[in-house]
Amino acid sequence: MKHCLSLACVALLATIASADQGNPKLKSIEAIRFGPNGMLIIGGGSDVVTVETGDTKEITWTKTDIDSFDQNIAGKLGLMPKDIEIRRIAVNPASKKLYVAVRSLKANQYVILTVDGDGKVDEFSLENVKYQKYPLQVGVKAVTKITDVVFAGGRIVAATQASDQFASRVFTIVPGKAASQFYTETFHTGHNAVETKAPILCLMAYEDGPKTNVVGSFTCTPIVKYPIDDVEPNVKVKGTTVMELGKGNQPLSMFAYEKDGKKFILVNVLRKFPIGGEVGPSKNWVAKVDHELLKETVNVDAKALWRVDPKGKASVSVTDRATVATTFHGVQHMDRLDTSRAIVVRTVGKAQNLSVLALP
Repeated sequence: MKHCLSLACVALLATIASADQGNPKLKSIEAIRFGPNGMLIIGGGSDVVTVETGDTKEITWTKTDIDSFDQNIAGKLGLMPKDIEIRRIAVNPASKKLYVAVRSLKANQYVILTVDGDGKVDEFSLENVKYQKYPLQVGVKAVTKITDVVFAGGRIVAATQASDQFASRVFTIVPGKAASQFYTETFHTGHNAVETKAPILCLMAYEDGPKTNVVGSFTCTPIVKYPIDDVEPNVKVKGTTVMELGKGNQPLSMFAYEKDGKKFILVNVLRKFPIGGEVGPSKNWVAKVDHELLKETVNVDAKALWRVDPKGKASVSVTDRATVATTFHGVQHMDRLDTSRAIVVRTVGKAQNLSVLALP
């Protein structure tokens, strides 16, 4: 059975935003990323907030391993490791400082911490910051969850889950202004069926010459490219599915990098169901994908290549252009630090350690 995944991208129904000074009073923090000049982008609840951090002085990372990192940051909050949840991490490309979104499970409160190159942990206070807030809603109803945010082509793109029918909605926001509504259509290779309810779980910007795209992934891990230039209100934008990492997986984050003159995409994944076999010693694994697949025009959508054959009977076209990055086993959170390294938080035994790793 074949189908296309249809997801709507609905405009921010707001007037031109003005900057405020104070506390944006976010009820939750579900996603963090950076825009230019140290601009922190926070997605929480039904709001996207941009914060001017002023953090633009570049630091050097001398501390490449922090054992029991979860205990370190929990202690900063007066808690035990079992009392916290690391939600997301993001490297500020302007300063190379790491930002960590943390949830207190005891108080159900959220905080952002920073880690410098010496391993020092501080709180990034939201008490008196210059910010802009963008409430996201579909019709008269607010969205229920923001799954990821990214800065692409001079605008913020926010993938969300809408409240009206558990449907996926994506918002584009030009900082300080409102945005336009459009719809997208995507072939979900792993499900081989048409869906409208599966939200995009992680996003990545992709520049193709002068053209701006975003790349997204869903549960059961298809990798899909969407053009976002010159979109018109209420026009359906067709996505291009270029790769299937395998059924039973949930993508957590992704970024692009270059090594030895070749570009790759790194995707960290949670193995939820071992369809087609286990991947490694941990439920968390990382895929290294050939970036050139984003230019594919023939083996796309229903013909998209797979990392593995889920049935093991030559039922799909399998490629070696997506491999397992074995040095990244156990990674729960990651972001690119610079041209050759990534910062990761991964499970080692019962602890969560922070490490600076060479890109594979």
